[in-house]
Amino acid sequence: MISPVTIIRSVKERKERCTIWPLRRHPLVHVAGYPFKNKPEVGQATLLWTEGPPLSAADSGMPLLLLDASWRRALAMRVHFPGLECRSLQGIKTAYPRTSRYGTDPEDGLATVEALYAACRILGLPTEGLLDHYLWAGDFLAANGWNQSGVQKTPVDVE
Repeated sequence: MISPVTIIRSVKERKERCTIWPLRRHPLVHVAGYPFKNKPEVGQATLLWTEGPPLSAADSGMPLLLLDASWRRALAMRVHFPGLECRSLQGIKTAYPRTSRYGTDPEDGLATVEALYAACRILGLPTEGLLDHYLWAGDFLAANGWNQSGVQKTPVDVE
């Protein structure tokens, strides 16, 4: 069965800085490592990307694919999923303190957990627990005018 959300995570990302690593056991998401041992089946998923029409409620019912990596690595990962419809998140503000040595961060880029949370809100999927381990959750919700109740800060477990 295909999960509502598949996140392809570059194994080069440090787990202690990774915003989605704490969600690897969340019932909404399936996290797969890249490079692949076995490429996950995503079906006719919608790829969340910086380009493309805005994600909307009309996109609900389709599995969602997110790529969790630096922007340079995400471009290389994307070629493994040709033909997927791309949707963007427009008008969402990040709270993540981004640093790119190469200047490759898009202006409207988000941390993966921020993109996941925003997409779930738009698609009507549950958001409970998605931001519980995210250090900048309060700032992210406030920057976007969203209610901050229900976000519980718990330490990230790194295995």
